[in-house]
Amino acid sequence: MRAAALLLALLALPACTAAEARGAREVAIDVHWSAFSTGAIEVPRGVPVRFVVRNDDPIAHELIVGDLGVQQRHEKGTEPKHGARPTERDLPPGETVETTITFDTAGTQFFACHLPGHYAYGMRGIITVL
Repeated sequence: MRAAALLLALLALPACTAAEARGAREVAIDVHWSAFSTGAIEVPRGVPVRFVVRNDDPIAHELIVGDLGVQQRHEKGTEPKHGARPTERDLPPGETVETTITFDTAGTQFFACHLPGHYAYGMRGIITVL
């Protein structure tokens, strides 16, 4: 009787995905008036982080995640479209884009939009990998 009650209690618990069981994180970022809703994010090393980015602007943006070298290359203007890499995503106007990144090394990474003038306007932030 007691075992049946325990089994029923366990079945009533909400299910979680394998990623959640391993400690996966979700980071929600909104874009409005050519600005990210946050300028600083902390994430754990070695854990998948699902970025959910909602672009509320009527213009396109991008999410470029990487070290300073990556940011400098993109600021000089390299690729007009993204999507093949999880660290480089287009953010069409009015849409929500998801991407999952696992940071293997502790330290500092950055996220930014490098469309003309956006980075200079302040559309960037810091990711601290713990």
